Amino acid sequence: MPWWSWILIWIALVAVSLLFYVLLGIRLFRQFMATVKDLGAAGERFGAPLANLSEPSRQSGPDGEPGRESGASPGSAVFASPMQMRHDYLTSKSSRGEERRQRRVQRKADRGQPQALRDIEFG
Repeated sequence: MPWWSWILIWIALVAVSLLFYVLLGIRLFRQFMATVKDLGAAGERFGAPLANLSEPSRQSGPDGEPGRESGASPGSAVFASPMQMRHDYLTSKSSRGEERRQRRVQRKADRGQPQALRDIEFG
């Protein structure tokens, strides 16, 4: 084999490897651009509910219970302030306790049983 054939072989190998790297780079760039497009779409889709967290609108719930957020979605507590979450938790805890007390008083009144002093003190 003459010496110039080795030069041709090496030139062909380098050209094929450069072609491979160019095609790999193009594929990687297209995948990156598709990922950026998907991230942009996700940001548009999930970014809108987060904009409403700065100005909470409070309305009464379906049973007339105040303090429920009308636009609260699952997972929105992650972005709320700890003081607001503590206030919401304590408010809902006391309202649940009051509802239980009212049901207990009503149940005892229906059965004709005497009421407990702790239940009468509130009402």
